[in-house]
Amino acid sequence: MALVLNEEQQMLRESASGFLDENAPVAALRALRDSENLQGYSAELWQQMAELGWAGIAIDEAYGGLGYGYTGLGVVLEEIGRRLTASPLQSSVLTSATLIQLAGNESQKQALLPAIASGQTLATLALQEGRVHRPTHISTTATAADNGYLLNGAKVMVLDAHVADTIIVVARTSGTTDDEEGISLFLVDSGAAGVKAEAVTMVDSHNAGHVSLTNVAVSEDQLLGELNNGYAALSKTLDIANIGLSAELFGLSTEAFERTMTYLRERKQFGEVIGSFQALQHRAAEMFAELELARSIVLKALHAIDSDSDDLPKLASACKAKLCEVAARVSNEGVQMHGGIGMTDEFEIGFFLKRARVLQHTFGDYHHHLDRFALLGGY
Repeated sequence: MALVLNEEQQMLRESASGFLDENAPVAALRALRDSENLQGYSAELWQQMAELGWAGIAIDEAYGGLGYGYTGLGVVLEEIGRRLTASPLQSSVLTSATLIQLAGNESQKQALLPAIASGQTLATLALQEGRVHRPTHISTTATAADNGYLLNGAKVMVLDAHVADTIIVVARTSGTTDDEEGISLFLVDSGAAGVKAEAVTMVDSHNAGHVSLTNVAVSEDQLLGELNNGYAALSKTLDIANIGLSAELFGLSTEAFERTMTYLRERKQFGEVIGSFQALQHRAAEMFAELELARSIVLKALHAIDSDSDDLPKLASACKAKLCEVAARVSNEGVQMHGGIGMTDEFEIGFFLKRARVLQHTFGDYHHHLDRFALLGGY
């Protein structure tokens, strides 16, 4: 398959770009931060996104979505990355709706997916328990109780934790910590007794938080997928989520690069624009080459999702590792090439660095995915 967007996908890109330029520039993120908005995103903007169909792009038509595929969702995420737009798209659609489609029964899909596609319901995945991403390192327990289970444990780095209506909790129902077997998934109402979701101030001004579970009662109907066998669907969901986050990383890296190039053409020292200095030209050329490689691997990985390729796990980790590397380099260079003003809050280039750092660590950083890629390759 050619690594290019088709005509419909290109039209989607242009539509998303125009809408976000008008309604959600980087200045909107600054305004959200400075107003200390408790919600962490604009509810009005999110509803507009849902009306455009963005919340249902990758959801099957049978469940109220557009069935447009993950390449289309990746195009939107790239444009969101360019503007650092805060929304529940990553938590509710990219991650949670994907997991529900992969693991849910018909009743669960009918109950949740149309509501997510319309933007009426927000969902999130509560997975991580320690300082780093280790998807099998699950100590949250689900013990059998009357006609159901009791959940106990704590989760960190839960996207949109304090605004989600439904929380998909990853818990252990058998085995020991770090076993793939024995992991089960549960649909938990955020308002249920024993659930506490706490917002955490993130450096990138986006939403994440902690979730604690104390004797939270769930019924057997709230089990998502098979008991003890939730890891397969979870792992594939994380592959898809990491590719989507890589698309966002590519978008913010591209925007940071273009802003930096504009600055190099305008800023003067010693009577010359600094873009004429050979050392800076070399650094800019290296960034450009890295971004072109990143563009190809992101599109290749998005196509792998839609074609249900057997290579999806390897491509997902290769993609996330590469984009973590590229985003770190481009955002660092962006701040450095802007000089002293790049370090100030007044200038927007620093916002890209902050967002990049959070995305790099969401669902596994460079080192995690480089190691996983090697293991999947037999090393």
